[in-house]
Amino acid sequence: MAIILDKVNYIYNEGLAYERAALKEISLVIPDGQFIGLIGHTGSGKSTLIQHLNGLLKATSGTIYYNGADIYDPDYSMKELRTKVGLVFQYPEHQLFETTVLKDVQFGPKNLGLPPLEIDLRSYEALKLVGLGEELLDASPFELSGGQKRRVAIAGVLAMKPEVLILDEPTAGLDPSGRDEILNQISKIHEEQKITVILVSHSMEDVAKYVERLIVMNDSKVAFDAAPQEVFQHYQELEKIGLAAPQVTYIMNGLADAGLSINRNVTTIQEAVEELATWWNSGK
Repeated sequence: MAIILDKVNYIYNEGLAYERAALKEISLVIPDGQFIGLIGHTGSGKSTLIQHLNGLLKATSGTIYYNGADIYDPDYSMKELRTKVGLVFQYPEHQLFETTVLKDVQFGPKNLGLPPLEIDLRSYEALKLVGLGEELLDASPFELSGGQKRRVAIAGVLAMKPEVLILDEPTAGLDPSGRDEILNQISKIHEEQKITVILVSHSMEDVAKYVERLIVMNDSKVAFDAAPQEVFQHYQELEKIGLAAPQVTYIMNGLADAGLSINRNVTTIQEAVEELATWWNSGK
């Protein structure tokens, strides 16, 4: 098991008049290789949770294990943890600062003290993984499109060879085409590299399409933790906490309520097309 959280709590401004519990008794097991979605309304604890996974925040109480080791052990190397658990923040293009795309991606491996050849190999491989070609290596990252800047930022994390990739709203502010390109690339990286991916998103359609497991945060606690199809069947409960199911789920439930003998447990357009085709071909 890659990451285990055991009764993790986190309190902002502990001991002060305005202290606030941001995480409450979080217990999770995140196995190697899963593609996980993390959703919740603003202030639900999503960002606080992911910052615990690579040690940027330390739990007020509870324990986090990475590959069997307690990350709060005094002898544990947080530097090593952060190379293994890569975190791409929301609007990561704000973290770009080098004069060329290649130099920006090389920055992390250089800080590891790797030989120049290894730095180059990692950087070229990472840029290839995110779909950026050689023609952009010497370009200024600030002259790229929004989607390309995201890819450079993600490549910078991938060049560290992480075992877990955490992405906080990686498509925020992008147009539909740019959003699809980024998510398709992330899905491809997950399949090819066999790494664990944790995707924080506000888009129900995106998590329904890409992830295999969905964790829903509410009031600093885990409200649901199951496959997307199962979670979204609780759409009425999700609405009560400021969330919703994908639009296609509402449509399929409406059709089922109207008398069609179809599966309600549908969360993507492709699944809906296949389900309706099956219903039609069955003679209704």
